[in-house]
Amino acid sequence: MFKHFLSAGAAMLTFCCALPVAAQEILKLNHTDAPAGSRDRAAQLFSRKVAEYTMNRYRVLVFHSGQLGNDVKSLEQLQQGTLDFTVGATGVYASMNKSLNLAALPFLVDGYEQGWQFYDTSTWLKAQFDLLPAKGVRILDTWEAGFRSFTTKTAFNTPDSARGRKMRIYQNDMLRWVVESMGFEAVVKPVTEVYLAIQQGLVDGQENPIDTISSLRFYEVAPFVTLTRHIYSPIPLSISEKTWQRFSPADQKAIKRAAHDATLLSRTEVRNNEERLLIEMQQKGAKVTRPDIAPFRKAVATVYDKARGVYGEDVDLILSDADKVRKIVK
Repeated sequence: MFKHFLSAGAAMLTFCCALPVAAQEILKLNHTDAPAGSRDRAAQLFSRKVAEYTMNRYRVLVFHSGQLGNDVKSLEQLQQGTLDFTVGATGVYASMNKSLNLAALPFLVDGYEQGWQFYDTSTWLKAQFDLLPAKGVRILDTWEAGFRSFTTKTAFNTPDSARGRKMRIYQNDMLRWVVESMGFEAVVKPVTEVYLAIQQGLVDGQENPIDTISSLRFYEVAPFVTLTRHIYSPIPLSISEKTWQRFSPADQKAIKRAAHDATLLSRTEVRNNEERLLIEMQQKGAKVTRPDIAPFRKAVATVYDKARGVYGEDVDLILSDADKVRKIVK
């Protein structure tokens, strides 16, 4: 009998060990930053936290430098369900909800803490983000990129010196209005093509947050860095709605938690590293200037009226939320 018990136990053990183990599901995240940038570090942390919070049932593969496509292509892939995550400037999402162009209104907030409060509490912005799942994309949280400034091949310190020069922008109506109000001719190009475009003289410069300027080394071909900080440009992390709906409620909670952990890293790094990056760029030949902002504010004043003509009361709703933030966060 004892011998029979051992045989049965062995058979049971063999059966148990032969049970299939849940396969790890691979998810893909694509972004356009270089491996040295804070965006990529936040993405790598997000990947690790997704694995941790789902007990390794999901693994996020991170593709940097636009390996799977530029920002616009990434959003299209999210809508199709062929890509799971991407992260890019809020204005990029305006291709699905035109009103999100207003997130690129010039001088909307004055500092990082105001920007974080605005993105975390604005009722107008939440309402706009809530429209995206119906288009196939869901915002998980908002990572940081910083305030946009210019890099040019020759000195640029006032709007008067912008006339007749070509400035690269990404596809966004508000951004176009801003640079054109300063006197530039706007030229749309994917960020992955900008370095070569400046080098070949197709454009005279570009505008991006300092973290992006540093990680993509735009200062090498456009060494004049002018700190206008004309647009606050955080980068929402989004997920394909098709992917999101496959998750259980517990997994959705885990993904959101991982996204928020990455947000905290992203915000802290970008804010704390900005001055260090400027010093490093100067040591490598960049010429950094902090111009009088008053002429730039005056130049872009027409943008608000132009926006009201297209977006109506939404302009005053977003400005109202920004004003509330200014009263709370100085």
